[in-house]
Amino acid sequence: MIRLLIFAILVLALGYGFSWLADRPGDLSLVWEGQLYQTRLIVAAAILIAIVAAMMIVWWFVRLIWTSPHSVTRYFRARKRDRGYQALSTGLIAAGAGNALLARKMAARTRGLIRADQEPLINLLEAQAALIEGKHDEARQKFEQMANDPETRELGLRGLYLEAKRLGAHEAARQYAEKAADQAPYLPWAAQATLEYRSQAGRWDDAIKLLDQQKVAHVVDKATANRQRAVLLTARADEKLESDPVGARDDALAALKLVDDFVPAALIAAKALFREDKVRKAASILEQVWKARPHPEIGRAYVRARSGDSVLDRLKRAERLEAIRPNNVEALLLTAKAAMDAGDFGKARAKAEAAARIDAREGAFLLLADIEEAETGDQGRIRHWMAQALRAPRDPAWVADGFVSEKWLPLSPVTGRLDAFEWKAPFGQIEGPVEEGSTVSVDAALKSLPPVRETARATPAEMPNSPKVASSASNAYVMELEPAVEKSAPNAPDAAPKPVQQDAEPRPFFGGAPDDPGVKDRKLEPEPKTRLKLF
Repeated sequence: MIRLLIFAILVLALGYGFSWLADRPGDLSLVWEGQLYQTRLIVAAAILIAIVAAMMIVWWFVRLIWTSPHSVTRYFRARKRDRGYQALSTGLIAAGAGNALLARKMAARTRGLIRADQEPLINLLEAQAALIEGKHDEARQKFEQMANDPETRELGLRGLYLEAKRLGAHEAARQYAEKAADQAPYLPWAAQATLEYRSQAGRWDDAIKLLDQQKVAHVVDKATANRQRAVLLTARADEKLESDPVGARDDALAALKLVDDFVPAALIAAKALFREDKVRKAASILEQVWKARPHPEIGRAYVRARSGDSVLDRLKRAERLEAIRPNNVEALLLTAKAAMDAGDFGKARAKAEAAARIDAREGAFLLLADIEEAETGDQGRIRHWMAQALRAPRDPAWVADGFVSEKWLPLSPVTGRLDAFEWKAPFGQIEGPVEEGSTVSVDAALKSLPPVRETARATPAEMPNSPKVASSASNAYVMELEPAVEKSAPNAPDAAPKPVQQDAEPRPFFGGAPDDPGVKDRKLEPEPKTRLKLF
């Protein structure tokens, strides 16, 4: 474009010059060797320009002849290089498609057309072909050659890192990743792998420093960097909680500034503040996180903030959290549990049923079974709620890569991935009923709830000859006794005490022998029936 513009300017300049000379006519006289040569000025200018053009053409022709051998050589060299790059491109495509035979063929053709020092991608093609064929030793040699070349160092280190990961050589993989991260901190794979390795080793300070470098180099976006920094600060705070509560508190509060609804950071900050007897500040932090993200661990920590509180005080604190987030499943379950501990079974049952109507999951029905056990002890009703819990979806938990943990962890124990744990149901629920009657309905469960039957509670100490029956709802020993002995009215006028017949011989436990006349003549009175009902 620039050349075309310059050419147009030159043409316009020549045209303007000839026009200017045509408007100013004149003659040009030249005396040479006694001869007088006279012509018009515009003709002389045209002749001069023609002479210059002719000289330029002659110079170009001479230069073309002089440089023709080199031009011919360069032409064939370029043609050979083009064929080599075409073969290289075909080989890389074949390697990506998994065609090892064609990749090997194209690699050999490329090496014959292009030198490896001129095009380092030849080593990559040969390494990929070796990997497809399963020749990992040859592939590692090619990656080492690329790692020694400044132009392909990053590519070679990544290949060596992946090979070390495949073989399970985690220490070698860590060294390759750290070397790549030191030389090129802008590489996402190297920075992330190094960050995870340092986190697995508990080097939280080094991990935070590397994360700051990634943020400055724009390897990760601001939101991701803040989230990962909060995770690292929380992990460091958890490690400091026993030995340095003040440092743990500072790290946890710094993590909450980055992610204001991060539950693990709020719990650690509250625990550290509890140890400093700053209950009000800890409660304020828990309330803020609860308002943004209700979580059962936050609720339990808030309700049990003071160890000396009575069950009624804990119920009031649970009701306060419910007032902050009304009609919330976690708030309703928390209030129901506190009401059950306080002995207010009516409120506990109402709150648990309301939670089950919002989210009919396992924990709500288990809590209803606990309430039934504490209030009535009716095993039939307890089993009814337990059956509903078996069919209901599971409660949320800390899950990472299919692993369910009782508490939050900064890294996945399966893959070592940072910030892998999520609060969710461990297994996805299948949409729609699998079979008839597989869905859980709270109203239907209430309608089919059996009536309360009188039960007699007994402990193993009170009934040494009775079997121990463990209830899964509250681990109590419950036995229903149904005596089949007829009772007579104590105040009946015709009732008279029956004399007790004394046997001459002791009554046999399993009956007498067949030839015993006492067995034939005497009809044994039936023993009271005792029915043991196991849960």
